[in-house]
Amino acid sequence: MLRSLYSGISGMRSHQTMLDVTGNNIANVNTAGFKSSSVQFQDTLSQMQQAATPAQAGQGGTNPAQVGLGVQVASISTNFAQGSAQATGKATDVMIGGDGFFMLNKGGEQLYSRAGSFDFDSMGRLVSPDGAFVQGWPAVNGQVQAGAGVGNIVLDPENAAPAVATTTATVSGNLPAETAVGGELVRDIEVFNETGTARTLTLTFTRTAGGWNVNGNDGAANGATALTFTDGRLTGGGNLNVGGVAVDLSAVSGYAGLANVSVTGQNGSPAGTLESFTLGKDGTITGSFSNGDKVAVGRIAMANFANPGGLEKAGGSTYRATGNSGNPEVGTAGTAGLGQLSSGYLEMSNVDLSQEFTNLIVAQRGFQSNARMITTSDEVLQELTNLKR
Repeated sequence: MLRSLYSGISGMRSHQTMLDVTGNNIANVNTAGFKSSSVQFQDTLSQMQQAATPAQAGQGGTNPAQVGLGVQVASISTNFAQGSAQATGKATDVMIGGDGFFMLNKGGEQLYSRAGSFDFDSMGRLVSPDGAFVQGWPAVNGQVQAGAGVGNIVLDPENAAPAVATTTATVSGNLPAETAVGGELVRDIEVFNETGTARTLTLTFTRTAGGWNVNGNDGAANGATALTFTDGRLTGGGNLNVGGVAVDLSAVSGYAGLANVSVTGQNGSPAGTLESFTLGKDGTITGSFSNGDKVAVGRIAMANFANPGGLEKAGGSTYRATGNSGNPEVGTAGTAGLGQLSSGYLEMSNVDLSQEFTNLIVAQRGFQSNARMITTSDEVLQELTNLKR
């Protein structure tokens, strides 16, 4: 039989594969995080008709004469170029700007993905649309345990920010110099103990001939100090300790005409419940609590590979590692070659429709040409069979 028949068959098979790959690319033009693929061809074995001969003194050399036996698919490679960003406004939609993959755990298998359409399930676990658990590091007392192994990211609405005991307080402003001796100003500070129980620390400023006396009382402990001023500036006193709370009075002045002394801050707080969260560029999830605290509750982990093209597609916009991809290099977004994360955005498919439709035409014409070659070969065979007549 004619070799051209089998070459045509191989050409039709290879171009059919190209059509399949191109069709899949077009079908996933709106799939978040999808990476397009392309087909590369190579020729198959060639049959030797005449071997090469070396050049000699009395005769020149000759080149080999070979007849090719068709085409085959050399590879189907994945294009990991960055896709465009689509704003969604949803806090749990996350886009990777740069290299890297999200780490997912599905049924105990470690998978990787560029699609960041996540949400929290009923147990507070961050999951992908098909229920795979997003992997990361938990935070203990507001500190992310990045050196530990990765695990499920859990954001429990019942989590509470721990109470913080008040140890310092700051008072600033002006005590009016024209106040008569014996005159008083009273300021209250809400302070907290280790369990978050609130109490009131009352500061009483009493005018004296030499300045002001300050007395502090929180219902269980007392403290006192004397403030002296020269030309309105504090020259004596400035610190007061009441029940373990150090009150800083160094910013108080003693000019005339102003009576705006006030409490400007203290470092304690009661326990608080989680109200909302934000996602930083490094993947850190920061919770906002009812007591005003902002505490890290976890961080999304990312992975990269020496050869991303060696990853195997596992369905659901995920990949699994193979022997040729290399082992995953786990790290924090924005470090070690990993891209930064953007909350409220999704990475769209990187399919270029103009290129895909061009590939569609090329594959179609290639398929038609190989089919015509088979038809032509058949006509030749028909002529041969007609020689008998």
